[in-house]
Amino acid sequence: MALVNELVKTLCGFLWNFPMLVLLLGTHLYFTCKLGLIQKKVPAGIRMSFSKKNRGGSSVSAYEALSTALAATIGTGNIIGISTAIALGGPGALFWCLASGFLGMATCYAECFLSAKYRMRAADGSCHGGPMYVMERVLHKKALAVIFSFFAVLAALCVGSGVQAHSLTAALTGQIPVSPHLVGMAAALLAGSVLVGGAKKTARVCTCLVPVMSLIYLSGCLYVLCQNAAWLPQAISAVVRAAFSSRAVIGGFAGTAVMTGLRVGTAKGLFTNEAGMGSMPMTAAAVEGTSPHDQGLISMTGIFWDTLVMCAITGLTILSGMVRNPDLYRGAAEDRLCFVAFGGLPFAGEQLLSACLVLFSFATIIGWSFYGECAARYLWGEKGAKRFEIAYIVFVYLGSVLSLELVWNLSDLANACMALPNLLCLWLLRRQIGTPRKKRTGKKKKISFFHRFQKKKRIYLSL
Repeated sequence: MALVNELVKTLCGFLWNFPMLVLLLGTHLYFTCKLGLIQKKVPAGIRMSFSKKNRGGSSVSAYEALSTALAATIGTGNIIGISTAIALGGPGALFWCLASGFLGMATCYAECFLSAKYRMRAADGSCHGGPMYVMERVLHKKALAVIFSFFAVLAALCVGSGVQAHSLTAALTGQIPVSPHLVGMAAALLAGSVLVGGAKKTARVCTCLVPVMSLIYLSGCLYVLCQNAAWLPQAISAVVRAAFSSRAVIGGFAGTAVMTGLRVGTAKGLFTNEAGMGSMPMTAAAVEGTSPHDQGLISMTGIFWDTLVMCAITGLTILSGMVRNPDLYRGAAEDRLCFVAFGGLPFAGEQLLSACLVLFSFATIIGWSFYGECAARYLWGEKGAKRFEIAYIVFVYLGSVLSLELVWNLSDLANACMALPNLLCLWLLRRQIGTPRKKRTGKKKKISFFHRFQKKKRIYLSL
């Protein structure tokens, strides 16, 4: 088992260190240019996402689909991931994390556009789809679709179930002396009660859970930012300067190489927002009544909320505290910087952050169950989807009580192996991805003096 773990770890280190970053960033840049900076339409996507119209009673609405996707992406990566990124890559890592998120919105639009365009209708009238259906129906590459679906199931069981259950248990037992077995059983029962209700119940739970947990967490961050308001401009300046400079910018604490900040920040950004992995298109395909363009815009706002809002506020909360009191952060562990920042709350700051981590982890468990079930249904049909639900609940319990080093590494490998066929699909079908052409307004085209003169001359000559 140790040999397998080392092999998987080495493979993950190779994929995520350079090839995957270049491939993802290259795809983000290509679709940003091809789609004419589609990111500028985020306000329109936000307006459409809050429209709770659901034209099909058996399908989820655009708002419910977005909430499910956000439940899967907004998680411990927005807190622990950003803390680790700043500790390893300096303040510049936050800049590159936000930059990758901004560019990744174009790739998210592209993959969700395709899945919405080729979504299918089930026997009960509900819509479903995802990259695997696009690979089979449009590219006619069944093997590629099977590979993608298999690793989507593996990622759901590992990162969506086991890892998140472990994070939930660690956050809870760190504050309350309770047995991990009891926490695991409780988490498994709660997750199971949601899963048995199907996609509609999962979407309804995420619709309620995502705004509540985000509001609680952001309230704590904003309180700390208000306390550190005088140091906030210096923190923002440090983020920008450190992204392009290797000298220390916060009391000698966070100086690091530019390439290290770029690599760490980009990797964390790509990991937390999941743009290009092919997970979010599964929720986009479940929506009925929206055009592929509109659904692409709505899904794209998930990257905006996850990275450009949640990660940005988390990073500035940590960095403004570093500017104010660098000695307080100097001895903190890589994944505890946010806990130090929340220590500035008037009471129970660490307990509040632990509660947020519990909610985020549970939301990710629910959100990723939707992805895994979609992939299992494609591979093995309805019976396979039911068996997956049972396995998923078991993994929630196992993740709470077992050591997860191998599961963490398998999660990274599964995410990379999901992204590779999905990105190949995007590149092969890139000509089908676009935006609606602007309608003509009916205004008369202006005619220059020279053309009017030539027209009159022809008339006179004809006479």
